[in-house]
Amino acid sequence: MGDARPYDDHGFSVADWAKVSPRQVRLTDLTTIKRTLDLDALLADDSTFYGDLFAHVVRWRGEFYLEDGLHRAVRAALQQRLVIHARVLDLDALQKMGGSVHE
Repeated sequence: MGDARPYDDHGFSVADWAKVSPRQVRLTDLTTIKRTLDLDALLADDSTFYGDLFAHVVRWRGEFYLEDGLHRAVRAALQQRLVIHARVLDLDALQKMGGSVHE
């Protein structure tokens, strides 16, 4: 668990994230970048109504960082699920290709 992104701001917008296809990510592979959990948001029935249905994960230096979706991950763990569906921005792959996130 961390309290900040260990990587530089990638500048991805909501529209950019929407272009990333969701995939399954094991909960045990995730490192959260948030220290606090809002219990009201965790227990809300409509917690994903206004946001993305999928968590946002950034892969950087071989680690998977949960950037958005902590409440989804906790709910999944409480339901004894092993994975969540997430959109994964792979900064490692982009760096290997010599690209940037907005190409």
